[in-house]
Amino acid sequence: MSTFRFQALQRATDRKPVEVEELDRKSAIFGTNVFGDKAMRQFLTPDAYKAVKDAANGTKIDRKMAEYIALGMKEWALSKGVTHYTHWFQPLTGTTAEKHDAFFETSFDGSDPVEKFGGSQLVQQEPDASSFPNGGIRNTFEARGYTAWDPTSPAFIFGTTLCIPTVFVSYTGEALDNKTPLLRALHAIDSAAIDVAKYFDKNVKKVTPTLGWEQEYFLIDSALATSRPDILATGRTLLGHTSAKGQQLEDHYFGSIPTRVLQYMRDLENECMLLGIPVKTRHNEVAPNQFELAPIFEETNLAVDHNSLLMDVMQKVAERHDFKVLFHEKPFKGVNGSGKHNNWSLATDTGVNLLSPGKTPMSNLQFLTFFINTIKAVHDYEELMRASIASASNDHRLGANEAPPAIISVFIGQQLTKVLAELEGVSKGKLSPEEKTDLKLNVVGKLPDVLLDNTDRNRTSPFAFTGNKFEFRAVGSSANCAVSMTTLNTIVAKQLKDFKIEVDALIEKKDLKKDEAIFNVLREYIKQTKAILFEGDGYSEAWEKEAKKRGLSNHKTTPEALKAKVSKKAIELFSEMGVMNHVEVESRYEIELEEYMKKIQIEGRVLGDIARNHVVPTAIRYQNVLIENVKGLKEIFGKDFEKVSKEQIGMIKEISEHIEGINTKVEKMTEERKKANALSDTEKMAAAYCDKVKPYFEEIRYHADKLELLVDDELWTLTKYRELLFTK
Repeated sequence: MSTFRFQALQRATDRKPVEVEELDRKSAIFGTNVFGDKAMRQFLTPDAYKAVKDAANGTKIDRKMAEYIALGMKEWALSKGVTHYTHWFQPLTGTTAEKHDAFFETSFDGSDPVEKFGGSQLVQQEPDASSFPNGGIRNTFEARGYTAWDPTSPAFIFGTTLCIPTVFVSYTGEALDNKTPLLRALHAIDSAAIDVAKYFDKNVKKVTPTLGWEQEYFLIDSALATSRPDILATGRTLLGHTSAKGQQLEDHYFGSIPTRVLQYMRDLENECMLLGIPVKTRHNEVAPNQFELAPIFEETNLAVDHNSLLMDVMQKVAERHDFKVLFHEKPFKGVNGSGKHNNWSLATDTGVNLLSPGKTPMSNLQFLTFFINTIKAVHDYEELMRASIASASNDHRLGANEAPPAIISVFIGQQLTKVLAELEGVSKGKLSPEEKTDLKLNVVGKLPDVLLDNTDRNRTSPFAFTGNKFEFRAVGSSANCAVSMTTLNTIVAKQLKDFKIEVDALIEKKDLKKDEAIFNVLREYIKQTKAILFEGDGYSEAWEKEAKKRGLSNHKTTPEALKAKVSKKAIELFSEMGVMNHVEVESRYEIELEEYMKKIQIEGRVLGDIARNHVVPTAIRYQNVLIENVKGLKEIFGKDFEKVSKEQIGMIKEISEHIEGINTKVEKMTEERKKANALSDTEKMAAAYCDKVKPYFEEIRYHADKLELLVDDELWTLTKYRELLFTK
């Protein structure tokens, strides 16, 4: 087997960069394979075009009009060589799904072949839902699920297939996907934010949540990935001693991009441009062979679709370049993990970013209103925010190597902290003319100047304000952004709704002016949310103790964190805001627990297999070499052999101890796994895997990694960290 490792290394080092040609200027090819505005104007009738545009604002498309739209979409697709179509959706697996159907059809007797695609195929399909996660929403014999066209996200062509973004719901109407709750959450925040924005501008008719994600990932040679059974089965290394050189020199971050990788990035960007994914930034990340890709921000639903599509495209393009993309949050021990920072803001149809200070006191009061309400929402629902980014893989990442801790807090910087402190001193009730003037000129009025040089950054903060947006840094690299964005937009919508009720009550019942009422409510929010604000080191023990005093949660494991999703508070929130009913909430809890359990189960099985079938036999083989060496020394030196073979004998004993440690721990882990599997309750099973099975992973790894340092490199079968991380 060691020869397989060296053969993989040879293949990897012999690779030549794949030549990639620029198709044209990015602006010229952007969206070429998207049924966007330009294509719709060309292939749709004016009425059909208007129907699609109106649908983006919630107007329903009737079946007759759908026929005209489908006809135009089909003609556009056929003109570009497309042969199949699919409803492209995001089931609760965390990935995307598609079932391809050919445009090609024949008559009953097999004659008159024709390319056919009508309104019924565009609007709705009925894929078998029996094998998708449902969390108890339906019985096994009720396998029907329906995909329904989402006209707010444009159809696109990938390869020779027309992909139509859709929602996915059960026969009884409950959401079986990540998109449906997200669309409902976006509708909720649009409605709530419009009502508050009208305090400042009566012309606002729509508020759009925006999202700019930052996708971190590792790239390793495909041959090296194939040589590691743990990477193939789990997406991460379960064993492996850290390399002598890791990221400690900080020479990889923003360094020169390796040639093979740069060609991959260029190829990927070509595909992204054709698909209308507005990627803009590429660079080396902190860890060796870690990189980042980031787009221009977009409307949240489209941004989520684009990120899900991107992850598929990245893997397909990687195959052309003999790479394997690792999206796991912590594929390598001892170096940075990968996140997917979600940069979130709110934009009005009048062209205003509601989280960006303006040039006037009124626009700055608007900024402070949305800024403070967002902080209040995170304060009130911090446990739900933590639950929204919980997964088996993200548990490995949180709390080290520049990843935020499991404690949710908000970082706003010193300047804004001072502004909030001044606002906290606002008088209760009506304000004097002097106080109004002071607030408008010296506190609110100076916000742009305050923020101009606001370069504070805190890489340990899970939720940080970065000048004109909030950055949710705790989201994991393999996650679907829809889950965290559904939560964030729902809690902010709820908070804005409550805020308006409070402000209107002060105006009507206390006879306060609008600005006075807003200042009064914001003052109370500032007092109530101090616990969530934190500017220091999120990794320190002092912060853990302080956070506990403040009443903040610190759920370090997924089974513990997910409980917040089915709390009475969470169920009432999602129900009130029309995002999910209690069945949909509870089903997701069940699905995520089951996913967690299965991932730990798979890792346990793979770890036991590698430890016993790779590590132990290799160690014994080398131990036998040492034993033969000692026997030879005894023949030569006789009674003095112990003196000259002292080191070899010590290594033989040490190897035996580590072999015994592996076998013992694997047996105990297997027994705990059997006990967990015997449990019928998903919650208890997930807890058992977390508390009883998973702790053995590090213990087994300890012994295996020690053996890696002892065993002859020529015999070691598993590709080592130095080879995985530094083979370019």
